[in-house]
Amino acid sequence: MNKKTRNFILNAIALAALVAFLAWAPANLDRYRLRIINLIAINAILGLSLNLIYGMTGMFSLGHAGFMAIGAYVSALLILTAEQKTAMWILEPIMPWLLPLHTPFIVSLIAAGLVAAFFGLLIALPVLRLGGDYLGIATLGFAEIIRILIVNLTPVTNGSLGLKGIPAHTDLWMSYGCLFVVLIFMIRLMKSNFGNVLRAVRDDEIAARTMGINTFRTRVLAFTIGSFGGGLGGALMGNLITAIDPKMFMITQTYSLLMIVVVGGLGSITGSIIGAVLITTMLEWLRIVENPLTIGSFHIPGIPGMRMVIFSVLLILVIIFRREGIMGTREFSWDWFFPKEKNDKKGKREISAKEGGDVR
Repeated sequence: MNKKTRNFILNAIALAALVAFLAWAPANLDRYRLRIINLIAINAILGLSLNLIYGMTGMFSLGHAGFMAIGAYVSALLILTAEQKTAMWILEPIMPWLLPLHTPFIVSLIAAGLVAAFFGLLIALPVLRLGGDYLGIATLGFAEIIRILIVNLTPVTNGSLGLKGIPAHTDLWMSYGCLFVVLIFMIRLMKSNFGNVLRAVRDDEIAARTMGINTFRTRVLAFTIGSFGGGLGGALMGNLITAIDPKMFMITQTYSLLMIVVVGGLGSITGSIIGAVLITTMLEWLRIVENPLTIGSFHIPGIPGMRMVIFSVLLILVIIFRREGIMGTREFSWDWFFPKEKNDKKGKREISAKEGGDVR
């Protein structure tokens, strides 16, 4: 059996196992665990989109929470019924043109991604001429502007009251279906010529420009695609939690996504998936440090936000001791499980080299 056939069979088996798990889980796991599994898929989508901007193109962006907010609100406004909108907008009545909008969930997901991508394009055109820390500060400012606008545009967003009663359309099939589509897109993208251009811009922008690559256009396009992923992830999250609030999209949300990308590996698709699993699971497990604890005669009061302190320390440690993350720029390969075959090929190459044959 050649390598291509072997990999195809193993991929099919892995996909079948995942489908079987998704079919088994709803009837056998409680709602809390199902929510965590859903969050893993959503965070993986968000991590992949941020990795495209930061890890694969080298643009330090802190604005992903803003794209998430845009996607979450656009999707919610499109799937809420007119009756729900009328009852929910208490402080000020909703804008009349928003009232009759009502679309299927899939349409709202696509619209959420497209609107986020449009705003990504708008912010990319002026700020992507900056670089490094300046770009990070500019995108962070964009995310804060979006959040402040959401709080103050009450006739559109319901202000600080947020939106509640959003239909729970995001289930395992929807979240992992979207992740599968995003994953295939990212793999195809990074294997294409455009993926090579992205890596060239990331590794040495001046050299890439010298070779005739329009680096600005490349960066704008990558930023816009990444923004689409941010909007898609925000829409899925809003429909999973069934309520959205401006406070959900503060800088702490961007920190979490940054952790996924950095811990998993900058520039690695596999790393984003691994990072999403680790960070999402740890964020839930570490809730214990924010709750009051009683150990013997000692009572330790809960400290809200302690999880993010621990994660900030973890981020610092990762940057100091393993800057490349778990995967670095490597990707998963079935060859890892077949070392004998790998060694045989290596041995053949060495023998061929000694005999003066063709080295391949």
